[in-house]
Order: sequence, then C-alpha cells, then structure tokens
Amino acid sequence: MTVKPKVLVTGASGLIGQLVINRLGDRYDFSGLSRRPLDGIPYTQASVTDAVAVRAACTGMDMVLHLAAETQDYDDWDKVVDTTMGGTLNVFRAAQEAGVKRVVFASAGSTMLGYQFDPASVYAQLADNKLQRMPDDAHMVLHTDPARPADFYSVGKLFGEHTGRLFADRYGMSVLVIRVGAVLPDDRPTIARELPGYLSHRDLVSIIDKTLSAPESLRYDIFHAVSDNARRWRDIDHSRKLLGWEPLDSSDAFDPETLG
Repeated sequence: MTVKPKVLVTGASGLIGQLVINRLGDRYDFSGLSRRPLDGIPYTQASVTDAVAVRAACTGMDMVLHLAAETQDYDDWDKVVDTTMGGTLNVFRAAQEAGVKRVVFASAGSTMLGYQFDPASVYAQLADNKLQRMPDDAHMVLHTDPARPADFYSVGKLFGEHTGRLFADRYGMSVLVIRVGAVLPDDRPTIARELPGYLSHRDLVSIIDKTLSAPESLRYDIFHAVSDNARRWRDIDHSRKLLGWEPLDSSDAFDPETLG
C-alpha cells in the first residue's frame, strides 16, 4: 500500500485550505494549523505567529502547504508584518528545523497587479472591461518580470517569496511558489475586474496538487496560477511546462455585463 505524504496545511480553515483538504484527502495525509477548529483531520489550533505551535505542528511532516496570511486588512502594515511576514518566517524556520522536504508557498497574483495602475496600459484596459481579450501583440507578464505589488499584503507575500528563495539556497529545501489568482467563495467573479485573474476552484486545487507532487529535484520556482481566461495577462506557460498543469476553466463563461 502506498504511504500518503504527510502535509501540514497552515490557514487550513480558510477557503483554499478547505478546498484542498476536501478534494485531495485521498492523495495526502493532511494535518492542519488554524486559528479556528477543524473537522476531519488532526489539527493545531494556533496562529502562525506562535512560533512554538508552528514548530510542533511541523514535526514529522513531509511537506507544508503554507496558506496562512493576514487577509482582512490588506493595508494594515502592523498586521501584515506580524502575520503575513512574521508568520511566514516562523513556518520556514520550523519546516527547516523539522527536516521538511518541501514548502509550497501560496503567494498572490496581486504581487503583479501594479501593472494595472497605469490607466493607459493594456492591463488596465482589460481590468476596466475596455478590452475583452489580451491582444496577441501585447506583453504577457512573466513570473520573471519585476514584481509590482498592489498593496501592503502583496509586499508581505513578496517577503515570503524571497524568504523561500533563501531557504532553498541555504538549506536545500524545495520551495515552490504559487501566485494564486482570484479565487472566489462562490467560484465565480463578482465584478468585471476579476475576469482577467480568475482562478477556478478546480484549477486551484489542480496546481496545488501539481506542486505537492512535483519531483524533489525542483528546488525553487514561481508559478502563476490563473485559469485560461481570454483576458488573462499573466503568463501560465511556465506552469504548464514545469508542472504539467493545464487549467480546465475560464472566466469567458461569465458575462461581464451581469457583473459589478
């Protein structure tokens, strides 16, 4: 019988954590760390800001899926520094000390949303519903292009990306970064600006599965995760080539005229 890898999910009670646990439980032996109680899996009820609790939760794990972050106050520096940055450092340190083989870090597509700040740019026009598809001759933003964070939260996520790079280089840990697109509670956009970066629930779960199961030789990399939207302006070919990930959904199924 195949032994399932043991995976700690931080922020396990959130939307993404619950989607992953419910849909991939047949492939991985999940444990959770969350400020709220969990059903169905072993869990530690604590914040990632609690270094002692994080260290205990990482013990015996093969991998960590790090989802926890400050998601209520995106522009509150104190909360971002405390949870999104400080908590992430706690997770990387605890994972390294526990001999965890891989950390999959959920970064955010908003680390690149500053490209929309220029109202004349093609990216702003796509977000503002002035264009219905990405022009063939426009530059698709790559994971190697300079980051342009949209808020304090995104700066915190970039801190996590760079911390992961350091831990991969210094300690030989595999760190795979997913720049998660717009994952919505009802699995559908609510405003037209979400159409370019929409990421469906099943496409999200699929790319997380691909990163958790990727070869151990994949030491560090960054992957854009956006469904196959006609308005998409962030490149996903790298995710396709390196991970074999193929999104199945698209925001093209939603009529922008019915959105806010």
